[in-house]
Amino acid sequence: MGCRIYGYPVITEVPKLFTIVLQVFGWLIFTLATVVLGAWLRGYPGKENAEKTSRILHFLFWVGVVPPTGLGIFYPGLTRFDKILGLNPLPLPTILPLIGTLMLLIGAYLFVVSNIVLRFSGKGAHAFVLTKQVATVSVYRWTRNPMSLGFYFWSVGGGLLIGSTYWTFGALLLVIPVHILYLKYFEEYELGLRLGQPYLAYKQRVPFLLPRCISHKT
Repeated sequence: MGCRIYGYPVITEVPKLFTIVLQVFGWLIFTLATVVLGAWLRGYPGKENAEKTSRILHFLFWVGVVPPTGLGIFYPGLTRFDKILGLNPLPLPTILPLIGTLMLLIGAYLFVVSNIVLRFSGKGAHAFVLTKQVATVSVYRWTRNPMSLGFYFWSVGGGLLIGSTYWTFGALLLVIPVHILYLKYFEEYELGLRLGQPYLAYKQRVPFLLPRCISHKT
C-alpha cells in the first residue's frame, strides 16, 4: 500500500491531488486575468476592447475553471476530497442536507430563468454570445446578477448536501470571492462600455446581488 500518514495511504492518494491542483490553478489564473484585463481595459476603454477582454475571460472560465470542477465529480469523486486532504467532513445533522437541497433548487431556478431572459430580452447568452441590450425583466428586476447568485447557491448547496468541508469552504473562501471580484472589477465596467447609459441607469436602480426585501418606486 505504501507510506501512511494519519491512516491514509499517501502514495495512492497523490495522483488524485492532480484534480485539486487543477481546480485551484484554474481559479488563480482566472483571478490574475480579471485583475490584469480589468486594469488594461481602464487604460484603453472602448466597446471593441470591452468585447475582446470579455470573451477572453469567458474562455478562461469555461476552459480553465469549469472542466476541473466537472472532472472532480468523477475523479476522485465529490465525497473523496476531504479524505484526500485529511479534512474532517462536515457534521451531517438533518438540517444541512435539507438546506443544501433548497439552495440547489433555488440556484437551478435562478440559473435557468436568467439564461432564458438573457436569450430573449438581452439578445445574448451567458458565455460567448455577448448581450446586446440590458435585460431588466423577470429575475433581473430583483438583482443585476441572478445567474451568479444561482451559481453561488449551487456551489455552497452542493457542499452542504454531501457534507464536504473542501467543497463548502472552497466555495465560500475562494470561488465566491473571486467571482465577485470579477463582477465588480471587470464585468460592471465592461458592461458600462458596451451597453452605455441604459446599463448605468439600470445599475443605479437594481441591487448588485441580493434583492431588496422591500420594493420601492424608481
